[in-house]
Order: sequence, then C-alpha cells, then structure tokens
Amino acid sequence: VRDTAARLSVAEARVSEVALQRSQLEELMQSLSRSRDENLVVDIESAIRLAQQQAQLTGSLEPLVAALKSANLRIERAAQPRLAPVQRAIGRDLDRLTRAAVTDTAGLLARLDDLVRQVDELPVLNAVAQTASTKRLSTGPAAAGSPPAPTEGMAWWQATLQRSWEVVRDEARGLVRVSRIDQPEAILLAPEQTFFLRENLKLKLLNARLGVLARQFESARADLTAATVALNKYFDPASRRTQNAASTLQTAQASMKAAEQPRLDETLSALATAAAGR
Repeated sequence: VRDTAARLSVAEARVSEVALQRSQLEELMQSLSRSRDENLVVDIESAIRLAQQQAQLTGSLEPLVAALKSANLRIERAAQPRLAPVQRAIGRDLDRLTRAAVTDTAGLLARLDDLVRQVDELPVLNAVAQTASTKRLSTGPAAAGSPPAPTEGMAWWQATLQRSWEVVRDEARGLVRVSRIDQPEAILLAPEQTFFLRENLKLKLLNARLGVLARQFESARADLTAATVALNKYFDPASRRTQNAASTLQTAQASMKAAEQPRLDETLSALATAAAGR
C-alpha cells in the first residue's frame, strides 16, 4: 500500500509538472503570436507614414495606394481575427483614394508662370487712356510720312487746319475729367510706383509657386488671395488682360483646393487600436 501511494504521488507530481510546462508553453506561444502581430502593426504603420511623406513630396497618390495594398496583403497572410478592423479600414481608405482627383501640378505651375509673364502687360487703374485726338494724329497723313492729300471737296491745307482744330478742341476738353473713383489708393498711385507694384505682384505669384512645389497649399492659397486683391484694386478691371488674369487666378485657387491629399485617419486609428490590444 505504501509503495502504491508513493507511486501515485510521484505520478501526480509528474502530471502537475507536465501541466505547468504545458501552460508555460501556451503562454509562450501566445506571447510570440502577440509579438508577431504587434510587429506587423508597427511595420504597417511605418510604411503608411513613409508613403504619406512620399506622396507629399511627389504630389502623387501612388505611394499611398501601394502602401495600403501591401498592408492589406500582409494582413490577409497573417489571418489574425484581431486585425480584421484594420483590414476593413484599409479597404475604405483605398476606396477613398481611388475616388480622389489627381492634381495636375505641372499645369498649375504653368499657369502661375504665365501669370508672372503677364504682369508687365496689365494696365493699371490710374493710367490715362489715349485720347481721340492723339489717335487722329497717329493715324493722320503726317504721321504716316506721306505728303498730305486733299480731301474730297476740300483743299489739303483746309483739311489740315480742320484736323488741327479738332485736336486742340479735344485736348481742351480733356483738361477736365469727371469720373467715379472706387479705389482712391489706386488713383493716387504715382507713376514711378507702378514698377514696384508690378514687382510686388510678381513676388506674390512666385511665393505661391514655391508653396505649390513645397506642397504648402495653405500658404500658396494665401499668396494667391493677396495677388487677387492687388489685381482687383490697382489694375483696370475693364481690361481684357486683367479679366483673363483674374480668371487664371481663380482657376489656380480651385486647382489647389483639389490638390489636398486625402487623409488616412481611419487606417491609422485602427492600427493604433490594434497596437493597444483593444
């Protein structure tokens, strides 16, 4: 009986030892599995953030799409149920990226360069228009370099005297001009300050161009807004060139609004939740 009891106690001790080893082995396997999942989550998050930086530098959505597709494939291979929310979030962000519009950065830069070249040709608001008398002088026979020819029913010297009288009359009428002034600052602008006005407008456009290249769309949009204000304030709004420049500025601002990249907040939030073990 004593021998049987001793053997039974030894067997029970071995069983308890095996059970302890089994529990320790299960904990080790769970720890390894959890560590593998955590490493996978960290790798995916790092790859997505790197793709975001590449997309900001290049202005293309291809790095983001490639990173999300690679992350989705790795999660499918892992076959872990706790990563299913991450996979669903990646799928939704992929759909959002495929629907996002791709911005023509080269075309936007070309519009800004064209605007910079047009600044020197824009008429300022306080520029005095060419009078009708000056036009008559420039189109008259004396300006053309040909000898005066007699007009119909009138000698040439009589026609010249009549044209001279019209010039003097128009000049006298042009001494006093009455017009509506909506922008007093633009009217009081000195002629020598026009050069600095144009250069200031060019600087605003060039700063906007640098902002587009640096993917700083908020700064570029602010510079274009300031350029639009200066264009409407100091340049002739009735001129076709001014109207074309204003239209180009509006198109550039609309392009920069569409140039903002979609955010991957849903995927990053799901990855943070998975990394926290919730």
